[in-house]
Amino acid sequence: MNNILVLADGLVAEEFIQSLNSKRVADNVYTVVVPREFKRAEKLQVPMEFVAIDPTSYSKLRQLFNRNEFSVVFILLDSLEETGESLKNIRRIDEKVRVVMLDRWNAFGKLKQASTTVVNANEMLSNHLYNFLPGVPVVARNVGLGEGEIMEVLVPFGSPFAYRHVGSIQQIKWRIAALYRNGKMILPNNATMIRPQDTLLLIGRPQVLNSLYYRIQRRSGMFPEPFGRHLYLYLDMDRDEEYALDYLQQARHLLEKLEGRQLVVRIVNPGDFVVIEKLREQETPRIDIQISYDPDTDYSVILTDMQQFDLGLIFLSTRSFENEKIYEEIYELKKLVYLFGDTSLEALKRAVILMGSVEEMEAISSTSFYVSETLGLELCLCHFDPEGEFDSAKQSVEHFENLSHIFNHPVTVEQSQVNPVRALLEMQAVLQIVPFTRRLHKRWRIPFLSTDVRDYLLDKVPHPKLLIPVEVG
Repeated sequence: MNNILVLADGLVAEEFIQSLNSKRVADNVYTVVVPREFKRAEKLQVPMEFVAIDPTSYSKLRQLFNRNEFSVVFILLDSLEETGESLKNIRRIDEKVRVVMLDRWNAFGKLKQASTTVVNANEMLSNHLYNFLPGVPVVARNVGLGEGEIMEVLVPFGSPFAYRHVGSIQQIKWRIAALYRNGKMILPNNATMIRPQDTLLLIGRPQVLNSLYYRIQRRSGMFPEPFGRHLYLYLDMDRDEEYALDYLQQARHLLEKLEGRQLVVRIVNPGDFVVIEKLREQETPRIDIQISYDPDTDYSVILTDMQQFDLGLIFLSTRSFENEKIYEEIYELKKLVYLFGDTSLEALKRAVILMGSVEEMEAISSTSFYVSETLGLELCLCHFDPEGEFDSAKQSVEHFENLSHIFNHPVTVEQSQVNPVRALLEMQAVLQIVPFTRRLHKRWRIPFLSTDVRDYLLDKVPHPKLLIPVEVG
């Protein structure tokens, strides 16, 4: 939580307070010092307290600082004398607090004071007007509609967008137009990987970009981002009727670990109405049961639901996933897929990744930490090679160990000269994390034509699996 103090007086200050109230920056709490005649917001939408005191009074300001630990102080006053006196008293109280001060008189241009930012109103207005001259490059704010449809966002370490391929992120009503890395611009394709400290140039609807900004910046509590916000359980009662209630309970277990998320349950081919009624009884404000009674309903309803809801993870039975049309539909959606297995989700203890190519390992790494953190699972990177050739995995191991420090979540590395299928079969209570690539389809269909032992894992190992979309160039 950020406590912010605003010393406000005048039209600029009134406009600033209105902006704070309407844009609702999360985790900010405001204390606003105002004159009695100050125009206040009619309806407060953010935590904001108005205090009618003299902004130049040392004793009054001291009382406020004793009550709250402020992270930022804004001085937006109409009087030059009051501005200077307020700054002097704040510095007497706290020499290190960050101060942002509006200078309307060109009086503080030579001020060199640590933790103090002087915003020269005249200079800013002049620069803005200068941008309207012909032949002068303009900033993004003045391009197009000028409504925020172009945005730059820095990708921090631990962001859900870090180590994602551009093509694995569904971009609806927005696009990643370019990214900047090490002082160079990159025009991305589907296989371009986003890395920490990249700056993304986004184009799209302003409302979408505003939401996207926080999704890129935040780390904790964002699963299943960036694939979408909510969860989706697809139940084909011709295949899943026997386990439908159990599947719903498993999906509900994950839902309860996530804040601000919904679970959409799509039921097709309903048969036993006793089972249907039991499923309906599980409906809550966070669980939406959707039943398709039309016998002609097919897999295309998945796409319809994806367009209606902001879905990030799909729960599926293996039998449904084996359907080629459903497989193709889901692969094109670029969503996380959870395949139910022989262990219920709530009984899982470890998340296991079988070593693959460096590109695949990097692409699934962030999401692997997210799901392990969310479910409270140990994360294990397994390199099982009958020939004992482990040197090729050093880069991937270092990458996961680095992310382990960033996420503050441990990762163990197992290297063993054994058959991977046999080793996985001997494990218990594990979630197998698998890169979801186009090749996965071939692995599933005709593994007997492959000499790569990993191609046998999906249908030979009955553990539950999390498939993470990956675009490999």
